[in-house]
Amino acid sequence: MRKLPLPLLIIILAVVIFVVLRATRPTPETVTPAERSWRVDTQVIEPQKLQPRLTLYGQLESPQRFTVVAPLSGRIAELPVRDGQQVAQGELLVALDEADIAPRLLQAEAELADAEAQLASERAAHRNDQRALELEQRIQANAEAALARMQRLVERELAPRAELDNAEDTMERAALTVANRQRSIETFAHREAALQARVQRSKSALESMQRDAKRSRFAAPYDAIVSQPQVAVGDQVNANQALLELYPLAGMEVRATLPQVYSQAYLQALAEGSTIRADTLDEPIIGLTLVRIAGRADASGVEAIFQLDAPAPSLRVGNLLAMSATRPTQENSVALPHSALYGNDTIYALKDGRMHRLSVQRLGETRDEQGERKVLVGSPELVAGMQIVITHLPNAMQGLKVDTSAADEEQP
Repeated sequence: MRKLPLPLLIIILAVVIFVVLRATRPTPETVTPAERSWRVDTQVIEPQKLQPRLTLYGQLESPQRFTVVAPLSGRIAELPVRDGQQVAQGELLVALDEADIAPRLLQAEAELADAEAQLASERAAHRNDQRALELEQRIQANAEAALARMQRLVERELAPRAELDNAEDTMERAALTVANRQRSIETFAHREAALQARVQRSKSALESMQRDAKRSRFAAPYDAIVSQPQVAVGDQVNANQALLELYPLAGMEVRATLPQVYSQAYLQALAEGSTIRADTLDEPIIGLTLVRIAGRADASGVEAIFQLDAPAPSLRVGNLLAMSATRPTQENSVALPHSALYGNDTIYALKDGRMHRLSVQRLGETRDEQGERKVLVGSPELVAGMQIVITHLPNAMQGLKVDTSAADEEQP
């Protein structure tokens, strides 16, 4: 019998051993993978009547802001204030040179004195005309009597004809003098009225000049902030040229665009006498109150006008302010952390250890007792005692298993 080669024998032996080991190996138990649980925090809710807040952006302005202008042309003699300076009531802001004002004031006074003197002269002439008329009327009567006598003498041929002509000339001259005097008396009222009007014009011009002279030294009418000085000491300015701007510390307002969807609710709240409050979002926190809604709207909305509750020296006209304004009270609303909201209309409730999706309406924002911002939502599905997941999970979905136990292992 022929023997098998050693290498082949070794291969056969190895195959036999492999088959025996495979046939006698232990059977492993089947492992069922466990479902992963995600640890979350929850908040037990209690729907109630809450007042949401709306974030608005507005610009600070002052309805009492005005521009100081030069009442007369002249040179700037004093300008003791600077841009942004706070001034007290009665403090000098700007003054024109007295050397430019005094001659004009003297001229206005002289024109009034001249008009009054002419009126007085005209009235004295009228009184003289009245007295002279009586004398001239007697002279006219004497001339008429002399003419009558001369006519009789000429008819009787006791006087030459030339004497009669002289008597007629004398009578006519007397009549003309009386007529001129009467016309002067009759037109006196018109001349007097014209001179009285001139006196009034001169008085008005003088009062205007006195007022402008007083305004040439402009003092702050109230505590205010100086803005945009446009001249310097020594500058020559024209009448009505802008010199600087001024606005009071009190009474400043913020105009913020109110989205159209909220405008009717705010208008109704104002009509009912409700108080709409707001606070700035940046430090320092400043309180504001809605006082009115602008009379004109556009496609983006309408301007809501808020008034500062107290003067704010740190603010300036033109500042852009971000603020949180209260809105009319919402029934059956819940305040949640922003982390509980997915998108604008989704939150998750914890039921039987799993996340259940709820559709809600975002009503706005509010602040809790610690001043933290919360999102305000509402939905008929929200009931008292419901647990809402407030941990924001990137993989949140309907039916996801979660656990509120701190002993669960952390998320990977």
